[in-house]
Amino acid sequence: MDDAIKKDLLKTIPKVDEILNLFHTDAPYSLKLKAVREAIAQTRQNILSGIITENVTNDGVLKLSAYILSLLEKPSLKRVVNATGVVVHTNLGRSLLPEYLLQDLAEIANLYSNLEYNLELGKRGSRYTHVEDILCELTGAEAGLVVNNNAAAVLIILDTMANGKEVIVSRGELVEIGGSFRVPDVMKKSNAILKEIGTTNRTHLHDYENAVTPETALFMKVHQSNFHIMGFTKMVAVKELKEISFKTNIPIFEDLGSGSFVDFSKYGMKYEPTVQDTIKQGADIVSFSGDKLLGGPQAGIIVGNKEHINKIKKNPLNRALRIDKLTLVALERILLLYRDMDRAVKTIPTLKMLTYSQQELRHKADFLNNKISGLNLELFQNEVCETISKVGGGALPHQALKTFAIKLMPEKGISANNMEEYLRDYKIPVIVRIEEDSIIMDVRTIQDTDIDVILNALTAFNKEQSV
Repeated sequence: MDDAIKKDLLKTIPKVDEILNLFHTDAPYSLKLKAVREAIAQTRQNILSGIITENVTNDGVLKLSAYILSLLEKPSLKRVVNATGVVVHTNLGRSLLPEYLLQDLAEIANLYSNLEYNLELGKRGSRYTHVEDILCELTGAEAGLVVNNNAAAVLIILDTMANGKEVIVSRGELVEIGGSFRVPDVMKKSNAILKEIGTTNRTHLHDYENAVTPETALFMKVHQSNFHIMGFTKMVAVKELKEISFKTNIPIFEDLGSGSFVDFSKYGMKYEPTVQDTIKQGADIVSFSGDKLLGGPQAGIIVGNKEHINKIKKNPLNRALRIDKLTLVALERILLLYRDMDRAVKTIPTLKMLTYSQQELRHKADFLNNKISGLNLELFQNEVCETISKVGGGALPHQALKTFAIKLMPEKGISANNMEEYLRDYKIPVIVRIEEDSIIMDVRTIQDTDIDVILNALTAFNKEQSV
């Protein structure tokens, strides 16, 4: 199509006001205006690229405006089905909260609460009292504090304990987690001075001892929760470092990263240091996440020596990093479950998914596979297969969890990539894996309420592709 024709077609595009006068909807005027402008801009681009070859009508632009408006009105954050087998999926919301918490969340969100009000004294109180006692009870620590995530916890600890002072860290523990969050960078932001010791694979006790100067404020340990160094290695445990800490009066801070109250080795998995064990070994301050292996809401939890925790509480950063009432109510309810470890494992979704038996997983897979077979769809074959789940969330990186999955094998010219894209674009997105041109849906992370969504999505895919 030559430029002269395109020029003539561009003249047929209606003005914004013309479409607005035809646009009868209860949507806010600003949103309607944005939709119409985007529709006209898209129409203009389609003419210039040769997609539109006929005169533009008001009705066509109006329909496009209505479609764009419907997209603008939809919330961006939505439910998805996690069929990847990654339990603590960082991109899909991390840990799930138990369903019974929803009523408590709704009540605290919808009504007034004693967030910072002492009911006994009838005066202002502290929001941290709602979780501090239970944190101390569960971990054996003297005091506790919660901020909005573990990165914030590390920042406020370093800023409080070592602003302008040296912090000794093994080179093998200068980690980077998701989002390019690096220990040296947060150290710099806190105005603490990083003092590296040892090598990537080996750090000895004497390395810590020889590095101490009058400017040393803190020994920092960072748990290698999202990677593992194998072979010729040596790292110093907190209990070993405690002797030097006692002699020099320099406290030990350990960033556990994911953090856990459960000894997963009891469930056939690799041992992951628990918060309780780290406190017992002598760490003065411990920080960890609330929404990873703990199975709660996003939070950065700090426990340890009362004197140090009180200093951190008084840091002005604490107000900027504090958690809100919804996080508090969710975290408190999760922590209360840990008074009975067996109940916690059965009730907290993250722990429940990580500790499923092979028999339970096989039953789930057979159930879903039979449901899919009952649809009698033509564009793919389905079967149960064995595969591997992942813990996720930067925890237990080498822990392979045997599991069962549904394997969907597309036929009649349909590719796994086409199928994956369709499922991902479904009204309730179904997130899957692709292996050897087949769709893999790991039942470990599929919830009971996801079953109908999956069946409806597969039915819709088959119907659309069959046309």
